[in-house]
Amino acid sequence: MAFRKRRETLRSILKGSSCVRPGSVYDAISIRIAEDLGFEVGMFGGSVASLAVLGDPDIALITLTELAEQMRRMSRAAALPVLVDADHGYGNALNVRRTVQELETAGAAGLTIEDTLLPLAFGEAKTQLISLEEGVGKMKAALDGRGDPSLVIMARTGALSVTSLEDAMLRAKAYEATGVDALFFTGVRTPAELEAIAAATRLPIVLGGAPEEMTALDYLATQRVRIALQGHAPVAASTQAVYETLKALREGTSPRNLKGLASPELAGRVTREREMKVRSGELLGLKK
Repeated sequence: MAFRKRRETLRSILKGSSCVRPGSVYDAISIRIAEDLGFEVGMFGGSVASLAVLGDPDIALITLTELAEQMRRMSRAAALPVLVDADHGYGNALNVRRTVQELETAGAAGLTIEDTLLPLAFGEAKTQLISLEEGVGKMKAALDGRGDPSLVIMARTGALSVTSLEDAMLRAKAYEATGVDALFFTGVRTPAELEAIAAATRLPIVLGGAPEEMTALDYLATQRVRIALQGHAPVAASTQAVYETLKALREGTSPRNLKGLASPELAGRVTREREMKVRSGELLGLKK
């Protein structure tokens, strides 16, 4: 299958003995930059998807169709394996099944399904979780929807931030029993919590952020953490850069005096200008 190599690369990371940082990606240019810089895997978060597609905050407004289409654009642009934050699967267990099918055909190397109740319930300001039984059903549905066995499916829980460490471990073990490929945790606050989770489970672990004292990759690797996120700074940096550039132009700065622009060499590299010229010569008979 067209995307199997990417999925096998992600699986090799999970089966390895080290921990890597993913590159946060959200469009065709960002994934090419991450690939050119040598990142082993990309992370397409729900928050950056909402920003890139809608310009809205991460409050579960983006649709599955929009998420999958953005993933499809990135898959065409680069071969970097991408782990997609598929949120709650965009509905119940049957919706989860379709979510997996859509993201698989869009080229995702892996995806996460979480047990958060989304969108927020009426009158509830705090994050809530679905029941353990419903969470297990969603993980089973995700596995049932997978057509390519190399596609990585991760069970994600935010129980540490919502309920308790004990609930997080209970959920993790139940999700593990369904046959998912890895466990994704958010809200880990201390080494003791991470070590308890690692001792209670057996699958590879992905961390969605951690305190400063838990950033050493060597330590994380000893706790079976194979991917550790660092947030989504690239989209914040690009937002600031676009703002400053437009502000300068609006205030009368000449384009030749703008700061922080990509060099022609960098722009040519990420747009694959050289390869396009070769193809134009070969296929259109254009002179170099």
